[in-house]
Amino acid sequence: MSKNSNVTDKKNTEIQKQGIGYKWTALFNITLSSLMGTINSSIILISLPAIFNGIKLNPMEPEAFQYLLWTLMGYGLVTATILLSIGRLADMYGRVKLFRLGFLIFTIGSVLLYLTPDTGNTGALELIIFRIIQAVGGAFTMANGAAIITDVFPAGERGKALGINMVALMSGQFIGLLLGGILATYNWRYVFLVNIPFALLGTILSYRKMKEVSFRAPKTSIDIVGNLFFIGGLTSLLVGVTYGLMPYEHNGITDAMGWSNPLVIATVGIGILLLIAFPFVESRVKNPMFRLEFFKIRAFTYANLASFTAAIARGGIMFMLILLLQGIWLPLHGYRFEDTPFWAGIYMLPMTLGFIIMGPISGILSDKYGPRWIATAGMTLVTLVFVGLAMLPYNFDYWELGILIFLMGIGSGMFSSPNTSSIMNSVPPQDRGVASGMMSTLMNSASTLSMAVFFTIVIVGIQGAFPEAIHSSFASLGSQITPTMQELADQLASMSPTNALFSAFLGYNPMDSILSSMGSGIVNTIPQQIVTTLTDNYWFPQTLQEAFMPALRISFIIGAVLSGMAAVLSAMRGQLYVYEIHSSTSDISSDISSDISSDISKDSIARADERAQI
Repeated sequence: MSKNSNVTDKKNTEIQKQGIGYKWTALFNITLSSLMGTINSSIILISLPAIFNGIKLNPMEPEAFQYLLWTLMGYGLVTATILLSIGRLADMYGRVKLFRLGFLIFTIGSVLLYLTPDTGNTGALELIIFRIIQAVGGAFTMANGAAIITDVFPAGERGKALGINMVALMSGQFIGLLLGGILATYNWRYVFLVNIPFALLGTILSYRKMKEVSFRAPKTSIDIVGNLFFIGGLTSLLVGVTYGLMPYEHNGITDAMGWSNPLVIATVGIGILLLIAFPFVESRVKNPMFRLEFFKIRAFTYANLASFTAAIARGGIMFMLILLLQGIWLPLHGYRFEDTPFWAGIYMLPMTLGFIIMGPISGILSDKYGPRWIATAGMTLVTLVFVGLAMLPYNFDYWELGILIFLMGIGSGMFSSPNTSSIMNSVPPQDRGVASGMMSTLMNSASTLSMAVFFTIVIVGIQGAFPEAIHSSFASLGSQITPTMQELADQLASMSPTNALFSAFLGYNPMDSILSSMGSGIVNTIPQQIVTTLTDNYWFPQTLQEAFMPALRISFIIGAVLSGMAAVLSAMRGQLYVYEIHSSTSDISSDISSDISSDISKDSIARADERAQI
C-alpha cells in the first residue's frame, strides 16, 4: 500500500472519530460564518443614512463621499488582497485553526464598530478602520470555508453541502436588509451590535466543536516576494479604482470622476505592472503562494475563469439595480426618499428566493450528473435576463422586474454551487486552502472591478445627458421661469451626477439640500408652487431617468455579453473531474456522469495518478 493511501486512510479515520454528524457540525459553523458575513454587508448598505446621521456627517458634503465609498468598498478590497495568502497559510498550519481565528477577529471588529467613540470625519475614519479589522476576520473564514466543506464531505455530497452554504450567503443579504431597516430606526449602533451574538456563537462553536482533519501541505518558507508583488499590486490597483470613482478638483474645475487624477493613473499603472510581473515571480520562487500548476487542470482553469467573468457581470449591476429602484422607480411610485433603501431590499427579494430555491437543487444535481451543463445553463439564463432588463422602461410594472430578477436568482443558483464544487474537487486535498483562496480572490477582485466599470459607464452617461435633462424639465414649467429659476436650473445642471446618484442611494432628495444652500432670500423669490414641485417625490426622479436609463441599458447589455462569455467558459471545463488520493489509480479521477468511459481516457488517469504521487 502506498504512502498516500496510508495518509488518506488516516484522515478518513480521523473524520470517523468525530462521529457521523461532524460534517454537519462543520457545515453549520461555516454556514453561520457565511450568513454573518453577508448580513454584515447588506446591513451596512441599507443603514448608511442612519450611520451617517449618527456620527453627524452630512453625506452631501464633498469630503463625505470618500468616506462613503471606503465604507462600501473597503471591506471587499481588504479581503481580496489577503485571501490568497491566508489560503496558503491554512494549508500549512491548519484550516480550522485559521477559521477559528477569523471568527475571533470578526468579533473584535464588530465590538469596536459598536463602540465607535467619535463623530464627524474622525468617526467616519474610525468606522472604516474597524471595518477593515472585520474584513481581516471575514477573509480568514471565507478563505477556509469551502476547503473545510470539501475536506469533511465525500465527493458525492460536496455539491449539496456547498449549495446549502450558498443559500446562507444569499439569505444573509435579505436578512441584513430587513434587520438594517428595522434596527436603524432605533439606534445606528444596533446595526453593529447585531453582529456580535453571531460572531460569539461562531467563535465558541469553532473552538469547542471543530477539529483539524484536513490534509496538511508541507511547512515551507513563506513566499515573501510573491506576497509583496500580489498584495502590493492588487492593493494599488483597487485603491486607484476606488479613487477613480471620486470627483476630482483641479485648476478650478471639478470632474465627476477621478480617472484623470495623476494619483489614480499612477496607482492603477503600478498595480497593473506588479500583477503582470506576479506570475513570472511565482514561476521562479521556491515555494510559490499562487499555484500556477493548478491552471493545467482544465476544470480548475475554466471554472475560475467563468466565475471571474460572471462576478464582473453581476457585482456592479446589482448596485445599479438598487440605484434604479431607490433613485427613480420607488419615489415615482409614492415612496418617500428616506424609505427607499429599505423597500429596495424588499423588492429585490425575488432574486434571493430564486437563489435559495435553486442553490441546493443545483448542488445535488451536480453531485449526480456533474457541474458542466447545469452551471452553463445557469449562466445562459442570466444572459437572457440581462437582455430582458435592458428592454425595461423606467416606469415598468413591478411584476416584470420581479420575474426577471427571480430568474436571475435561479440562474445564479444553478451556476454558483456546481462551479464552486468543480473548483474544489479538482485540486489535491492538501492544497484546498490555497485553491479556495485563489477562487475567492478572483471573485472579490472581479466584484470590486465590476463596481468601477459599471459605475463609470453610468456616471459618464449621466454627465453628458443630465444638464440637458435639467433644462428640458425647467422649460416644461413654461411661463413660470424667472431669472432666479434660470440660475437654479444652471446650478442643478452643474451638479455632480455622482452626488445626485448617491443622495438617492442614501435616501436623500438632493433638491432639499440644493435649495437650502441657495439661502432663504433666493428661495423666497421662487413661487411656492414651483418649490413644492421641485422637492416632491416626482420631479427629480423623472428628470434623472432621462439621463440614467440610456447608460443603465448599456450596462445591462455589457452584463449580458459578460454572462454569455461565462457560459461559454463554463461549457469548456469538461466533465466532472475529482482529484482524490486512493490506493487504486482507477479511483483518482472520476466522472459521475453516465458517459465516463468516453470522457476520461486511460492516459488522463495515468497523468492524474502521477500528479497524486508528487
